[in-house]
Amino acid sequence: MDRPDVSLERMRSFVRVAERGSLSAVARELAVGQSTITRHLRELEEAVGVPLLSRTTRRVTMTDEGSRYYADCVQILRLVEQAGDEARATRGAPAGTIRISCTAAFGVLQVSRLIFAFQDRYPDIEVDLSLTDERVDLVREGVDIALRLGPLTDSSMKLRALGRSRRLMVAAPAYLAARGRPAVPQDLAGHEGIRMTNIAGSDTLTLEGPDGERHAVPFGGRFRVDHGLAAREALAAGRGIGPAHRWLVDDLLAAGRLEVILPGHEPPPVPLSLLIVPERAGIARVRLLVDFLAERIGGIPGVETPRPDRPR
Repeated sequence: MDRPDVSLERMRSFVRVAERGSLSAVARELAVGQSTITRHLRELEEAVGVPLLSRTTRRVTMTDEGSRYYADCVQILRLVEQAGDEARATRGAPAGTIRISCTAAFGVLQVSRLIFAFQDRYPDIEVDLSLTDERVDLVREGVDIALRLGPLTDSSMKLRALGRSRRLMVAAPAYLAARGRPAVPQDLAGHEGIRMTNIAGSDTLTLEGPDGERHAVPFGGRFRVDHGLAAREALAAGRGIGPAHRWLVDDLLAAGRLEVILPGHEPPPVPLSLLIVPERAGIARVRLLVDFLAERIGGIPGVETPRPDRPR
């Protein structure tokens, strides 16, 4: 009996199973039956003549041969996609899907509208926006790029620094009328704090003064939350005082629903970065979105972008 061919479809199924470690997850992702994925893998292994995956009841892992074959498959699939991009570029219409991961509140309030503008410019490009405050494995989840707030540890991704997100101390007028307005950073110890449980060390608040001095003060409160939009609601409802990214509360400040407290003393700004999966960096539509976001991100309230070098 003739061996099956090595097809791109079978290769894609193998790559995603290798990355996710689950046949059922890949079947859901590709909207096919698990039996189809199983068949793709069996036929691919028959085509190359070696076992590529080791399966148990709990896990799917690559064999040594599978690891080497996976690296080649990733490059082949990338070249195929780039070739398609270049062919479509001859008629001036970039197309395809881009998958983005972004912090939830930032994505809802700011990034989604940038994506709308991007799709108005490139109507044939589809965007899948995944909103989560967890640091997901981009390759495993099939993500092309991720917008991240805070320090980064994943050195395997390509990094593009976009700037810094400025934060302010804010509270609702009703809260300040009832509890008083802090005059110095140390006064915060006697107030209700709105704390983020997914930020390490949130029980101590660091503020930078106008002369660069730092103040570390205890910061406690009865309401803790792991989502920026819920923290925004708690602040607007007068439940306490808290640090907030400018882009998170800019409209509430303009409407008078929140006020800046301790002007001149702010939490340190947070780095804003774009992570790009290296194998996806050369895809034309991904490059277009990366450049678009880098160009527009400075228009978000409180985001300070790097200044271009001045000519000497």
